[in-house]
Amino acid sequence: MTRGPGTQDDALLDAVGAAFARLRRRTALVDVDPPVTRKDMARNQVINIVDEADGEMTVGGIAYQLTVDSSVASRMVSDCITAGLLVRAASQSDGRRTVLRLTPEGIAMRDRFSSQHRQAFEHITRDWPRTKRLEFARLLVDYADATAELTARTTS
Repeated sequence: MTRGPGTQDDALLDAVGAAFARLRRRTALVDVDPPVTRKDMARNQVINIVDEADGEMTVGGIAYQLTVDSSVASRMVSDCITAGLLVRAASQSDGRRTVLRLTPEGIAMRDRFSSQHRQAFEHITRDWPRTKRLEFARLLVDYADATAELTARTTS
């Protein structure tokens, strides 16, 4: 049977945007150990962008990927540097450019965030059958991986 406009499928797909907004807001409210602070959430974004970069990452690249002004990205990066999570380094391809690298403390923080995300995921899906939980995890990772193409053209 062909499904046309106005079907349940359309309603489901139309609900995705609001679902993403709720997901972001409410996942942050889950109790994890150690607790997540507001500053941690901002640092997590920066650390993940630097960690996932295919090549070198700059403050401009952070601004692009977070869709914020370069001054906002610069403050976020400076906070991570002050906290010992990132260091500035000379670009290997252009010594005039400054790139960002994770420190050992930044790697440990990335791993802590990953653990906290897993805790939240497992708590939220605790009543789901194991197969449903794993299938959703697989699809969510696939979706996130597909978004990598959107940011592959990052302005560094």
